[in-house]
Amino acid sequence: MAKIQKIKGVADLFPEDSARYAFMEKTARDVFTSYGFGELRTPILEKTELFCRSIGEETDVVQKEMYTFPDRKNRSLTMRPEATAGVVRAYVENKIYQPGKVSKFFTFGPMFRYERPQAGRMRQFHQINAEVFGASEPQADAEVLLMLSGFLKGIGLEKLSFELNSLGCPECRPKYNQALKDFFNSLDKSELCDDCQRRVDTNPLRVLDCKVKRCKELTKDAPSIPDHLCTECRDHFDVVISLIDEAGLEYTLNPRLVRGLDYYQRTTFEVTSGDIGAQTAVAGGGRYDGLVESLGGPKKVPGIGFACGMERLAMLLEGEYEAATDFYVALVDERASKDALIFGEKLRRSGLKGEVGFTAKSMKAQLRHANKINAAKCFIFGADEYENGTVTIKDMTEGGEQETVSRTDYFK
Repeated sequence: MAKIQKIKGVADLFPEDSARYAFMEKTARDVFTSYGFGELRTPILEKTELFCRSIGEETDVVQKEMYTFPDRKNRSLTMRPEATAGVVRAYVENKIYQPGKVSKFFTFGPMFRYERPQAGRMRQFHQINAEVFGASEPQADAEVLLMLSGFLKGIGLEKLSFELNSLGCPECRPKYNQALKDFFNSLDKSELCDDCQRRVDTNPLRVLDCKVKRCKELTKDAPSIPDHLCTECRDHFDVVISLIDEAGLEYTLNPRLVRGLDYYQRTTFEVTSGDIGAQTAVAGGGRYDGLVESLGGPKKVPGIGFACGMERLAMLLEGEYEAATDFYVALVDERASKDALIFGEKLRRSGLKGEVGFTAKSMKAQLRHANKINAAKCFIFGADEYENGTVTIKDMTEGGEQETVSRTDYFK
């Protein structure tokens, strides 16, 4: 019978790989909870309309990348391509909002996009997200940026670049969009890619996000977003910059940074690395003050958040991340199998982590396995130990000392 293989664009994460993800999740929990965030778990499946309304009909995600299908009642469902829309849906549906209340959530989990698989970009991938609702102040933007920086440093990543921009608001964005349209219409639009030719009229900001080299060249002199900000947006961004300057966060201003989702406004940011090839973005986010209202919530509930791509972060992590093994119980004489198993259980109940050999093997083979799992100590059950009620303890570190003690006395 033919073997069944995994589908293209997904991965099996064995313990040595999963340990990196667990390390990132633990670090995120430690850092985020220190800022007052709590964990929220949302469904993988959502109604397709959620992503069309939030992410935007003209985005590549909605146009090309979503896993969408009808269920048995012919309702259109989508496997989530990103986390923020689902978090906002949960926030609105459960009426978490209250005047003056600030809510902070973080999430972990798999996301799904139909893209060409490559290093750091999978069709099932994982994200760490953080979201803040109810805080319009620039201090919230600065705190989110500093928390993201703290998390990335917490997992040992220092050689990263923060890029920042402001995308304006519903007051100044229309004027900027018109300026973009005027500029694009002055070009020979036939030289733009098919997607950008359509976007010029439907969503001109998306043209700035195009990755096609020719489109980048043609639009390099496009009007700059910072030059079209209203006074309120400019003042907001200036405070954000002054706060992160004071906190010592290094960054660059990128007036072409628009991100790939339509719900962003005002502060937007991206974190990149030069060590993972062409796919350099490892995290990004921004403010989405109109998203709650667009998904049926009350007006003027501000929001800001970010997402980290765990596959790309994992590519940057060095070293081993599996939990240390405290012991290995080596079974050399089959008669001692029950004693060995019970002894191992007592070790675990005392707070240690380790394995017990189920089958009697040679001492050489048992010690080889103890070394393989990096056990700190090897507890040996051979013929002498079985007959005398003892256990031989071998130090598996450099010293290598060995002693035999009574099993009864060991736990006293």
